[in-house]
Amino acid sequence: MRNGPLQDTGPFVKLVFSAFIVISVFLITLVIGLVLAIPLFGLGLKELFDSLSNIAHPRYLDLLRYFQIVQSVGLFVIPPFILAWFFGGSVSGYLNMDRGISGRAAILTALLMLSAIPLINLLAWFNAQLSLPEALSGLEEWMKTTEETAETLIKRFLRVDTITGLFLNLVMIAVIPAVGEELLFRGIIQRLFSEWTRNHHLGIWIAAIIFSAMHLQFYGFLPRTVLGALFGYLLVWSGTMWVPVLAHFVNNAAAVFVYYFIHRNQLSEEIETIGAGEGDWIYALISMLVFLFFIVAFYKRERIRVS
Repeated sequence: MRNGPLQDTGPFVKLVFSAFIVISVFLITLVIGLVLAIPLFGLGLKELFDSLSNIAHPRYLDLLRYFQIVQSVGLFVIPPFILAWFFGGSVSGYLNMDRGISGRAAILTALLMLSAIPLINLLAWFNAQLSLPEALSGLEEWMKTTEETAETLIKRFLRVDTITGLFLNLVMIAVIPAVGEELLFRGIIQRLFSEWTRNHHLGIWIAAIIFSAMHLQFYGFLPRTVLGALFGYLLVWSGTMWVPVLAHFVNNAAAVFVYYFIHRNQLSEEIETIGAGEGDWIYALISMLVFLFFIVAFYKRERIRVS
């Protein structure tokens, strides 16, 4: 097995190099995406740039979907493969993609994530009650605006009536982020911080905090950090990247399906906040107990199998 060119360098150097590769690949991908968008969507350069700041216009929705995919691929999907080659030589081995996931582990992972939804909603509700000190009110206002803009755009993406639209949302919001974000944050960043601190718990939580912070959504920071840590532990316990990828996919896909059926008036909007609504504490409690049952079952099975 060949060694990667930077395999023997320290974690700090690898982290700096990782930041360079992520930013460089993202910018290159974005430029290529912009160039290709001109003939694909038949827009001039000025109208193209205007459309990126005009999320309310229905004409530009497909263009915004296109750039959402370009951004995700350039920022999350491509860089981990390049970095894995530099750091490990064997890309699949370095990223823990060379081991599959058993059927039973897949079912446990899916049940684990679905059972956690009310609990995650409760964490989101608690996070929403927090506020920054008065001295940071300007920062808080900026974060609110950023989050509201992102939420508006996502809801516009999710508002589809056809199976084709549902499938596209699953690819854009569930498949690509699940693969790309897990490869980057768990496959690269978590691994490097675990090496640097010589403690996989620190590596998991540092990566989870960075994962949450990069979404620039303050009022979802706490639940997203907890989810990131959960994905990190699933990787450590199972030894395969496909487990956190599946967990991430189930979490995002559940939101896509729920919003699709709400939009079609086949589900109540209250299901979006189950566990966090008034009088919903019982759902959060049941969610926690069921979640703990599945997490213990997963831990016992996977730790025994990989040890």
